[in-house]
Amino acid sequence: MNTQQKYAAYMLPLAVKTVQPVTIERAEGCRMWDAEGREYLDCFAGIAVVNAGHNHPRVLAAAREQMDKLVHCCTYVYSSAPVADLAEKLAQVTPGGLSKTFFSNSGAEAIEGAMRLAKQATGRRELVALGLSFHGRTVGTLSITGNCIRKRNNGPYLSGVAFAPPPYCYRCPLGLTYPECGCACAQALEAAIRQQTSDDVAAFIAEPVLGEGGILAPPPEYFRIAVDIVRAHGGVFLCDEVQTGFGRTGKLFAIEHYGVEPELMTLAKGIADGFPLSAFLAGETIAEAMQPGDHLSTFGGNPVSCAASLANISVLQEEKLVDNAAARGEQLLAALAKLQERRPAIGDVRGKGLMIGAELVKDRSTKEPAPDLAKAVRTRLRERGVLVGVGGAHGNVVRLQPPLCIREQDCARVADELDQALAEGA
Repeated sequence: MNTQQKYAAYMLPLAVKTVQPVTIERAEGCRMWDAEGREYLDCFAGIAVVNAGHNHPRVLAAAREQMDKLVHCCTYVYSSAPVADLAEKLAQVTPGGLSKTFFSNSGAEAIEGAMRLAKQATGRRELVALGLSFHGRTVGTLSITGNCIRKRNNGPYLSGVAFAPPPYCYRCPLGLTYPECGCACAQALEAAIRQQTSDDVAAFIAEPVLGEGGILAPPPEYFRIAVDIVRAHGGVFLCDEVQTGFGRTGKLFAIEHYGVEPELMTLAKGIADGFPLSAFLAGETIAEAMQPGDHLSTFGGNPVSCAASLANISVLQEEKLVDNAAARGEQLLAALAKLQERRPAIGDVRGKGLMIGAELVKDRSTKEPAPDLAKAVRTRLRERGVLVGVGGAHGNVVRLQPPLCIREQDCARVADELDQALAEGA
């Protein structure tokens, strides 16, 4: 049996049905090659993970060096140098006073831990999240996820969670138009707290750019308004940077676009350029709320992953990949805006840096979603040697999230190939 046949025979059907019919053999930079040797321009980066590029030699070298010394000791039983060094580095590069880190393995794990810390630190028990948000696949993180598609067949979920409307200007849930609305979606957190909670809110949890929700970038003033409301009610801001962190949006962390400093932050995906690792961070006062025995992780803070992460951060900074993400993002957004002028199927183009979404519709006047076209475009692009994602609440958003090392000529090619894929029609 080949690899795809083994997937069908031995993996859960949910994995087989969602996996693209490509068997990846190797990768480098922004390119991947399948088992037949065909080359692809990767514009999804393993769902926004390999920000420094596939198989970056400095990241691999750091991991290899650490593997020769120590693979595992359990970071929470014995101390390990790369773990301590990474915690120090994160305290230096994250915004505000986030000086204390707990390492785990996945984004969902990090958010679960941060939720607990927020409750312990504030002495409060309720949470506020956003509609169309996505925070993970555990029961706890699904409880704060505002998308029924992700939550089906697994309820009931945790109580004590309120939802505010998402900052989705193209399809405003309040039926308003920005900026005349005064950023009403942010103001709506006041009503969410007053109407859906007992005013015992521990934290407001939000992604600076909603990824799975369709690449929704809030208006510039959104977080200032929303976070002020939550803090006035005694809660803190838990910023979910799992998908947006490590240069993805043209800033090292996406919340830096908004001028707000969170009390807690979660990290994963781009943290180690493909090695499994996640973290949640807090300031010293909040961090003290967790006592020994409150939280633990057997594999969290693996020394090899931490060594890779340290190299990854150095690469992002020294090779100016965050700046490149900003520049290439501007290039792609401008190219897609021009494409939108002659391709009526593109209803909206949005994003920050190299976190970009093109929402496809059947009719611009009605904004009827076109999920089948989005899937067809993904297939056509794959056949043309370009790999992209599809997401959004209606499954109609083409997602462009390449490694941050993508070049100017590659971005021009992506726009051209998307143009040709749309030219084939529905």
